[in-house]
Amino acid sequence: MADLTARGTRLGPLVRETPGRVLPREPYNDEVIPRVLGGAHPLWKLERMQSFSEPDVPSWVAAHEGDWRRALELIEGMRPGLRAMSQSLSRLRRTRIAERPPSPYLQWEMQVFLARTDAGETIRVLDAEAVAGVETDGPLPELLIIGPDVMYEILYDDAGGHMGGRRIEDRDVIRVCTEELAELFALGEDFRAYFAREIAPLPPPRTA
Repeated sequence: MADLTARGTRLGPLVRETPGRVLPREPYNDEVIPRVLGGAHPLWKLERMQSFSEPDVPSWVAAHEGDWRRALELIEGMRPGLRAMSQSLSRLRRTRIAERPPSPYLQWEMQVFLARTDAGETIRVLDAEAVAGVETDGPLPELLIIGPDVMYEILYDDAGGHMGGRRIEDRDVIRVCTEELAELFALGEDFRAYFAREIAPLPPPRTA
């Protein structure tokens, strides 16, 4: 397994120490969505948390309530919308850090990722053990980088509910974080290989 400690990954401290402007959820969405849809630069996303709360997503609600079949049906219903976003999704490079065994949320999210990869997104999965040595002062941040001028630390409450984001515009910091996200991405495993081995054989998750 890759030794990220020896490689000197600085993402966590660098993001935490860099000033930024906090945006509540609605202003964050109003700002980020047009940037994502209208931009031309590659998009880099890092996901570290193992459980989120997404009450606005019907498939998540169904899975959370224990109706796995309905959750999968609703994911299939998301495919036309994802195909309509294929141009933006094709620019997105997502690194998903995964613990073992996968949480119920992660098991559900990986089903969504199947649809997202079919629509053009590139996703790689990195085992959480690979980053343990660089998380001595806390988990790696949830990040979205939109080109060389703006990066967001995505913020969540204790229950995993989206609270907005913290906008960072220091170009030097963004450059370093982009380089390190690219390295994490390269170290990750192809999503479909991970899914076939770790997720596909699992029974429906227990959420109760």
